[in-house]
Amino acid sequence: MKKLLLAAAIAASAGTFTLPASAAVIVVQTAPPAPRDEVVPAPRHGYVWAPGYWDWRNNRHVWTKGHWERERRGYVYHQPTWAERNGHWEMTRGSWARGDSDHDGVPNGRDDHPNNPRRN
Repeated sequence: MKKLLLAAAIAASAGTFTLPASAAVIVVQTAPPAPRDEVVPAPRHGYVWAPGYWDWRNNRHVWTKGHWERERRGYVYHQPTWAERNGHWEMTRGSWARGDSDHDGVPNGRDDHPNNPRRN
């Protein structure tokens, strides 16, 4: 038990904290390295290219290669992103979201005026 408490105290003093790998948002103190250059393959019918990104696993950044995702009609793929906020780094995992064809921030299914040409 003492070893567990000591390990927890050391981890807390290091200032890095994370959520489980399955969490939608990961928060760490260490900035990710620069993205790697990847050759994007030719378009593939029925699929969307998900570019490579730096993931956070086992308390370190690990490169995940780009891959094909099967297209989901009516949805848009949002790739994983890292953003600096208040002195720490947050990674939002990649996900599929209902489409927003007029790019007004409101998903098509909930948009009272989809494709409104007079939107701001």
